[in-house]
Amino acid sequence: MVRGLSKAIQLIVQGDSALFEIVTLSLYVSGMALLFSTLIGIPLGTLLGLNRFLGRKLVVALLYTGMGLPPVVVGLVVYLLLSRNGPLGQLNWPLIPELFTPGAMIVAQTVISFPLVAGLTMAAVMGVDPRLRQQLIALGATPWQAAWTILVEARTGVFVSVIAGFGSIISEVGAVMLVGGNIEGRTRVLTTAILLETRKGSFDMAIALALILLGLSFLSNFAMLCLQGGGSRE
Repeated sequence: MVRGLSKAIQLIVQGDSALFEIVTLSLYVSGMALLFSTLIGIPLGTLLGLNRFLGRKLVVALLYTGMGLPPVVVGLVVYLLLSRNGPLGQLNWPLIPELFTPGAMIVAQTVISFPLVAGLTMAAVMGVDPRLRQQLIALGATPWQAAWTILVEARTGVFVSVIAGFGSIISEVGAVMLVGGNIEGRTRVLTTAILLETRKGSFDMAIALALILLGLSFLSNFAMLCLQGGGSRE
């Protein structure tokens, strides 16, 4: 154990090329998925938090259901959609990614993190005093200006939603394994590489990857704690 840990740290310090490639791809896939989740989730969460309309309860219920979906189920759905015989795979559109590519993994991780970003953004917006919006409208602000001001007021909760979205995808394995295939040099990310290296008995590489993954998870959780104000009381 100690020897494996020592070799793992050595791999990290020396900047092993295979290790660096896996980490880079992991950050790229999760980063792009988080970007898409943020671009879709924050506007939707703001809309749901500020407005009441017919069918809102159904949308919120679907959103909450999405927040609890097992990643492997998401991977299965995306796999069926993007397969050659699937409804999206048959279209052959350039913007629709193929299976066993980083694009397919980004789609799967976006589906996983988007409900979390939208749901927590909605909760943050709903936590703002509703009288603020009434005041802004009374002072002549447009609905868009009022929504932006409220979103800024709820920025801490919005930032937390983004960080929570990142934490939900950087450490998941089921979805990326199904749609990515864990192909060396193409779709191998931190979680799938740990699984493979452990099965191979290459514990030094597995430990090195695990340390990096733990570090990323710690940083995201620490950032969330600081934004929530927990760090100031410790």
